[in-house]
Amino acid sequence: MTTVNERIKQVRKRMKEKGIDIYYVPNEDDHLSDEYTAAYFQCKSFLSGFTGESGCVIITKSFAGLWTDGRYFTQAEKELEGTCITLMRLRQEGVPDPIDFLIQKTPKNGVLGFDGRVVSADTARKLADGLKAKGAKIRMNEDFAGEVWGKERPHMPDDKLYVLPAKYTGEEASERIRRVREAMKEKNADTLILTRLEDPCWMLNIRGNDIPSFPAAYAFAMVTKTKVFYYIDYEKISREVKDYFTANAISVRPYAMLAKDLETLRDRVIWAELSKLNAALYARLDRSNTIVNEPSPILKMRAVKNRVEIRNNLNAHIKDGVAMVRFISWLKETAGKGELTEVSAQDYLYQLREQGKDYIEPSFPTICAYQGNAAMMHYNATDESHAAIKPKGFLLVDSGGTYKDGTTDITRTIAVGKLTAEEKRLYTKVLKGHLDLAMARFLYGTCGNNLDILARRPLWNESIDYQCGTGHGVGYVLSVHEGPQSIAWGKRGAEVLEAGMIVTDEPGVYLPHKLGIRIENELLVVNADKNFYGQWMEFQNLTFCPYEPEAIDVSLLDDAELEFLNAYHKTVYETLSPYLDRKEKAWLKQVTRGLKR
Repeated sequence: MTTVNERIKQVRKRMKEKGIDIYYVPNEDDHLSDEYTAAYFQCKSFLSGFTGESGCVIITKSFAGLWTDGRYFTQAEKELEGTCITLMRLRQEGVPDPIDFLIQKTPKNGVLGFDGRVVSADTARKLADGLKAKGAKIRMNEDFAGEVWGKERPHMPDDKLYVLPAKYTGEEASERIRRVREAMKEKNADTLILTRLEDPCWMLNIRGNDIPSFPAAYAFAMVTKTKVFYYIDYEKISREVKDYFTANAISVRPYAMLAKDLETLRDRVIWAELSKLNAALYARLDRSNTIVNEPSPILKMRAVKNRVEIRNNLNAHIKDGVAMVRFISWLKETAGKGELTEVSAQDYLYQLREQGKDYIEPSFPTICAYQGNAAMMHYNATDESHAAIKPKGFLLVDSGGTYKDGTTDITRTIAVGKLTAEEKRLYTKVLKGHLDLAMARFLYGTCGNNLDILARRPLWNESIDYQCGTGHGVGYVLSVHEGPQSIAWGKRGAEVLEAGMIVTDEPGVYLPHKLGIRIENELLVVNADKNFYGQWMEFQNLTFCPYEPEAIDVSLLDDAELEFLNAYHKTVYETLSPYLDRKEKAWLKQVTRGLKR
């Protein structure tokens, strides 16, 4: 296995041979998925050694940089140590945006290179416009990372598809296709190109196993007024799925055939989201076509869950809550006895979730982080690198499950022993923000960025922040991270919160090399009362799991927060206790008791 520095050197050798001055390696796959991707597409990680799910690498003749955001700064520092790659901290003072950097550093009459299959049409167009004044060119057929990877590069996945029946989705594929065509009619679009991995899965009630913790398949789809074309490798289709496609009048085409089919389109109104259509495919479209450059209608459709999905999701969260209660009670009993580690703890939680009916897989790799490791927001313990859990301080566990009836995402920061006064104070500040957001009432038309301050305020009052959003959307048996909705300040949270959307509520504190505290529940957006002022909205908790009473300084909670906390704990006990044995029920009764000043 070559080293990071040797790989960068081999890329530079190819750059010199091809006359390329600067080379760009993003994190995305050919669908522009920017987080969970198949191993085949993880070129950024292969070249840099940085395993975080976000970022990009840029290489010049004398510089190599890794751009990533605040969730990964501590992790990136550790993984890049000893390499020739410089960590570029996104959105920090003095650090340029990577696209601006590419434009700035491409020399006059120079050449910028990348693999157009993993760069969006939007990005490619922005780069082309920025380089025009320099007389510089783009060459987007260069997969240098893949060439350096060679025979060791993982193969594209080939796992089988499966159908998710309407008893889980609440809607037949035929009805979803009809709704999509209605949306196309409103845009006067002849053709809709579906490139996000989730969209064909949702529309056709199909799921796959191509990416760990993300039950999607590598497939494109194209919808016209009369036909649906589904582009996928044939070996993924079983007899059952083939019959299902035939019954629903879905034409299956080879995965690579989309590029050729796009070339045949002339004088069409084509709905295609150019931030999610790769540059290589965009180059196949004839200029006679008119492009409707907007997110596909499915993005909003799948974000708003129907009644069946909501009912099923509640059931999934009850199963998940039972697993979490069993895990936390076991952890409390086990900490300080024997060889308890981050790995053994997370493995036990995996086992507990697997016992749930209709369980498929984890919704993301579990983050089980003790003390200072928890300061790395997306830390993952491995057999090679992990910490022993001692009977003091906090263990942060961010985990979730994908079930046929829903997707869960929960974080609990658990006291595994004696806590300091500072740890209790910080935990309670995080809890205050978490509760204040969950308690919110707001008028329809409110966006996530209007509410984000509720979760941050207790921490901002102490000049503490967390360098990420407060909450993300959650898919239904799809990606655990789903848009367009989110709770975040700035443009990232600028989406109206609609009844039926699910968002997470997860403020935190991260002190590098010292501790990390995060508390996370899933919240369902629901309609409240309606009056002269308009439609009022509120949140319904979907997550059933106690907070950490040992870490709560009740004197820091106001009356409304304390009342809400006690009511939530009462609901947790009433919901989960019927599924627990006598010992587990007694433990839950104790930790959900009403707290008083």
